[in-house]
Amino acid sequence: MLVERHDYETVSQAINGLATRGYTTDFKLEPEKDKIVDTARSLELSPEEFEIDEIYRFEGMTDPGDEMIVYAISSRNHKIKGVLVNAFGTYSDSNTYNIVKRLHKHL
Repeated sequence: MLVERHDYETVSQAINGLATRGYTTDFKLEPEKDKIVDTARSLELSPEEFEIDEIYRFEGMTDPGDEMIVYAISSRNHKIKGVLVNAFGTYSDSNTYNIVKRLHKHL
């Protein structure tokens, strides 16, 4: 599968651009439950149920707190697509990283 690469300058541009392409669910990580959650539908899913379709990394020019990664993820079994936003660098945490690294890469 050939993935078209988009260039976004900000996290909000990436989220909005992905939403126009069907990535409309705002996923949250719950490391204490080892789940990826869609609170709108009350779904708690395993990281292995998802694939990473696209990744966008944003480095904070002046504030390390602005270092974020936007993942476009999807689950064929649950017919759901959305975004997962995660900090990296100074503000990342190992529990969150352990969930993200278990997502299947579809790139």
